[in-house]
Amino acid sequence: MKTLVVGKDGKVSIQEVNKPKYNEYQALVKTIACGMCGTDIKLIHRTFKGFPESVYPIMLGHEGVGEVVEVGAKVKGFKVGDKVLLPFVDPDPENLPGLGSGWGALSEYAVVCDPEAPWPDGAPDCAFAQTVLDDDLDPVDATMIVTFREVLSNIRYFGITPNDSVVVFGCGPVGLTYLKFMSLLGVKNLVACDILPEKLAQAKDYGATYLINSKEQDVAAEVRKLFPEGVDYVLDAAGVPAIVTQGMALIKDRGSVLCYGVPEKEEVTIDFSKADYNWRVIYQQMPRKREEGAAHAQVVEWMRSGQLNIKDFISDYFTFDQSVEAYDKLLAHKIMKKGIITF
Repeated sequence: MKTLVVGKDGKVSIQEVNKPKYNEYQALVKTIACGMCGTDIKLIHRTFKGFPESVYPIMLGHEGVGEVVEVGAKVKGFKVGDKVLLPFVDPDPENLPGLGSGWGALSEYAVVCDPEAPWPDGAPDCAFAQTVLDDDLDPVDATMIVTFREVLSNIRYFGITPNDSVVVFGCGPVGLTYLKFMSLLGVKNLVACDILPEKLAQAKDYGATYLINSKEQDVAAEVRKLFPEGVDYVLDAAGVPAIVTQGMALIKDRGSVLCYGVPEKEEVTIDFSKADYNWRVIYQQMPRKREEGAAHAQVVEWMRSGQLNIKDFISDYFTFDQSVEAYDKLLAHKIMKKGIITF
């Protein structure tokens, strides 16, 4: 099969490798599509936690959808023809020598684990998010459901409620999803911050109540005009550690700065001189797959009711043969929303 690989030098290329092997509790899928993600950028930059240079070169991609083409002998929950979210390609020194895995969903074939199969020690955590899609869902656009579920599970983990006030830094695909979902959940005091006017305009359409251009305006002054005592939450949806310190001037007593994703540096220096005495910083670097799977039903319900239009979050489609070019565009900030690679 062909797979997209990041080399030790950060160069992205398409390579031909063996198909992944699967065990009796797993199924082999033929990849249909895979979303492009900020996680991929950090892997290309070789700054993602837990991925030292020694594991490179790595296979890229984690927001995949595939069609089941073969099933293991003890599989109960999958059948040939099923469309399944989150297939992965694990490292395999014998079958895929010299290749690490950045989850590997940007490959022509990948593997899913059956949560209903009789695993001797219980199914792995990823199995509970490798969900079979209903037939009425477009399997290409459904790659966006991975982001949707991660965001909703994080909102639940963070404990955000309708009465809370939230400042969101970053209005890319993730930030817009947070704004949309918090709005759907009844949160009305939503402040969007970004440096690009076009992204702020999008944020208003996705539920932001107030807009602040953080390049042209004093964010702290603007937020304090709206909320003199500060806000309940500041959410870093951009993956910039400096936002933690910036958020200190915005949160109220016992407020929280919420950080989603893995920062490029594994240390954060916080200047809390402008904060009140009591505050929290909460990192959610890797959503738990059981929680992600548990968010699936609500996401699909919003989609079917018309409250959530998946097309609103997607800006670009590429074929797999264009994937190197596609990541060049992502790295150059030329993809405004979600980019999807199709097979």
